[in-house]
Amino acid sequence: MKLYKFASIDVGSNAVRLLFTNVFETPDGPIFRKLSLVRVPIRMGEDAFIHGKIGEEKSDQLIKTMRSFKHLMNVHQVLDYRAYATSAMREASNSPFIISEIKGYADIDLEIIGGDKEADTISFKDLPDYLPHMDGAVFIDVGGGSTELTYLKNGEKVDSISLKIGTIRLLHNTVDQLLWENLKAWFDKNSLLNSGTPILGTGGNINKILKILRKQQNDYFIDVNDLAAFKIELEAVDYDERISKYVLNPDRADVIIPASQIFLSAAKQLGSETIYIPKVGLSDGIARSLYKKYIS
Repeated sequence: MKLYKFASIDVGSNAVRLLFTNVFETPDGPIFRKLSLVRVPIRMGEDAFIHGKIGEEKSDQLIKTMRSFKHLMNVHQVLDYRAYATSAMREASNSPFIISEIKGYADIDLEIIGGDKEADTISFKDLPDYLPHMDGAVFIDVGGGSTELTYLKNGEKVDSISLKIGTIRLLHNTVDQLLWENLKAWFDKNSLLNSGTPILGTGGNINKILKILRKQQNDYFIDVNDLAAFKIELEAVDYDERISKYVLNPDRADVIIPASQIFLSAAKQLGSETIYIPKVGLSDGIARSLYKKYIS
């Protein structure tokens, strides 16, 4: 059995992640197994979305994080890696300088990707076996700076959109009402309004909500009504109590509410009753693209 090991780096608006993935080639096709994940909460979006650039403190944190990631990749002896940066780095005026510093100090090539490429990397048709068959579904990935949506029908991409509706932006009231109208217009364009099309929810917040709300250990979905009730629960307690009551990381305890809001808004327009959680994200998509590169 052939084994590949890849590293995926996701420089997001709320956190920076390094995922190691083993890919086993079998007669029935490749099997992807997450080996380990390192997550560092830097929250660059607070700088980028409010001040238009990433400050010295967070830039220094990012460079040190990438240096440590490089050491870990060397220890793991990965076959290859890919590093993508998303919304915060897209908007920061000093991104070229930071990318140059990362290359110089960490020897990592960091690529800033557009919203369309982010959506395409996150959404893929080979869904986990535990999810039910779906003729159509909408991938919704909620991040700190943007939300990516991809409409899949019969396993093929029909359309996608990236909107600057993110959890950090909502926390700081920087989301224009027009963006919510753009979301509805996109659903309308694809004949999805009130269609009952199921949602495939990705991102750290919805994964955490699943852990809290799941009724059985093997549940892979969230009822939309349960999510709405949970959002009310979250809003009823302050930040510190949220951390202790629901065992949330400090950088999760505030953004989890706006993340719930985004999913609920989308579910209402779609007429969806259920959000399925495939537990994949940008890092997983990067690993899949690296594997395809090596077998092509």
